[in-house]
Parts: sequence; C-alpha cells; structure tokens
Amino acid sequence: MNTNTVPEAETPKRRPSLADVILAMRPNQWTKNAVVLAAFFFGFWDRSQHLQFQTGLQTALLAAAVFCVVSSGVYLLNDVRDLQADRAHPRKRFRPIAAGRISPVLAVGMAILLLAVGLAAAWRLAPAFAGVAAIYVVIQLLYSLGLKRVALLDVFVIATGFVLRAIAGAVVLDVDISAWLLLCTFLLALFLALCKRRHEKLLVEDAPALSRTSLEQYDERLLDLLIAIVAGATIVSYSIYTLTESTVAKFGTNHLGFTIPFVIFGIFRYLDLAYRLEKGERPEMVLVTDLPILADIALYGITLLLIFCYH
Repeated sequence: MNTNTVPEAETPKRRPSLADVILAMRPNQWTKNAVVLAAFFFGFWDRSQHLQFQTGLQTALLAAAVFCVVSSGVYLLNDVRDLQADRAHPRKRFRPIAAGRISPVLAVGMAILLLAVGLAAAWRLAPAFAGVAAIYVVIQLLYSLGLKRVALLDVFVIATGFVLRAIAGAVVLDVDISAWLLLCTFLLALFLALCKRRHEKLLVEDAPALSRTSLEQYDERLLDLLIAIVAGATIVSYSIYTLTESTVAKFGTNHLGFTIPFVIFGIFRYLDLAYRLEKGERPEMVLVTDLPILADIALYGITLLLIFCYH
C-alpha cells in the first residue's frame, strides 16, 4: 500500500458552518483590495480634483467592499478548479473545499452568487466601475483556467489585477490617477508575486509532488535576478513619481520625496523576510503581521498626511 497517496476528502454530510463559508471566501486576502482606496487618498489631496472627503471615502470603501465580494467569488471557483492539487498541499489542504467541509457544487453556487451580487453592486456605483470589475473577473478566471501555469505570464496577470484595482478606485470616484502611480502599483505587485514564486520554487524542491507547470519553468537564479530588477525599478519609479513636475503641481509641494526612504525600507525588509526568513509565500499575511513593515506603513502614512496638511 502506498502511504504517500493523498486521501480523497469526503463529501460533506452536514451543512457547512458559517465559519467554513467565510474561510472559503479567503477574507485574509481582502487586504489586497485596499489598493482600491489609493485613488481616493491621492485624489483628495490633488488640488485639481475637488473631491469631497465624506462622499468620496464612502464611495471608495463601497468600491473596495465590492472587490472583496467579487474576488471571493473568483477564489471559490479557483479552489474548485485546484481541488486535487490543494489536497496535496501542506497548507492549502486545510481549506474548507479541499478538506471536504464544503462541496464543490455548493462552492460553485456561492461563487456565482457572489459574482452576480458584486457586479450588480458595481453597476449601481458606476457603470464604468462595473466594466473594470468585469475585466478583472475575466482575467482572473483565465488565470485560474490556465494562465497561472505559464511562467512569467502568471506573475504579470497577478500584477495586472492590482493595477485594475487602482484604476477601479479612480473610475468609481471619477478622478484622474497618475500613470506613474499605476506603474508603481504594477511593479510592487510584480515584486511580491516574484518573491512568492521563489518561495514556492524552493518548496517544491523539497516536495516535488507540489510542483505545477509554471514552477517547473522557473529557475531560482532567474527569479533572484528578476526580483532584484523589479525591486530597483519600483524604487526608481516611485522616486520619479514623487519628484516629477506634474506631481508637484497636483499636490502643491515637492516634499513627497521625504516618503522615498519608507518605500526603500519596506522593500528591503520584505527582501529580508523572503530570503532570510523564507516568508515570501503569503505577502497578504506578511504585510499585516510583520511589525517593522506595519510601523513603516504607519510612518509612511503619517509623513504623507503631514506633507499634505502643512505644505
């Protein structure tokens, strides 16, 4: 008898608990949708936008909530698609669908409901916002169906998802968003995705059964090189954004450059976590649990507020 065979999870014989339903929606990954709020934060201080604080904040928060609902629908479909692979994974096998606490049929029904409700709510907020959300859903479904198995293309799709979140935040508020800011969003997301792939590559070397096509196509040395390139490009792009004439004109100050050290420290700290402590697999958790990064984000936000309020 082969003791290494992964047992099939049983079909649930009882109604799943509310906790299982919530866990299946992956609320720990909702932090990614904070990117939707970026357009409000920078748009409010942009002299050319005339954005009302209370109305704008409410709309931005609703838009972020919509993306949480929509993204959860996509996660459910992805978990059904990857059911067998997740059952062989040391961490993912505990997810409600892989563990058999929620049936695939129920998961698909939940996904359809969440996507329908999310896109309908997006339309109510703004038709253009619904269009961006729909594009996000289509790209993510294509990712789940096969794009995530194509090396390099997979991380570009992940980064594109974050750019769409930022664009959605601007569209729902009807404000302009800097192309430089979108570039910074793309590069930072690409950096995190590459670090995640590097950790997964190391993981499958110890457990080859966990490998998938895209990981087999990656080379560890190439990933190290790409991470270094994208990390440097992110810092340079953000520096240019803060100091460019259009940014100075929008915010009426050239002091945004004082936030550059916080961006550099954040990237350096994440590299330390990814390489020395091997914590690059779950960036959504690292960004909300690592005290140095949390302190860095807080100081970055405080510095921005001080610059905008007292320039």
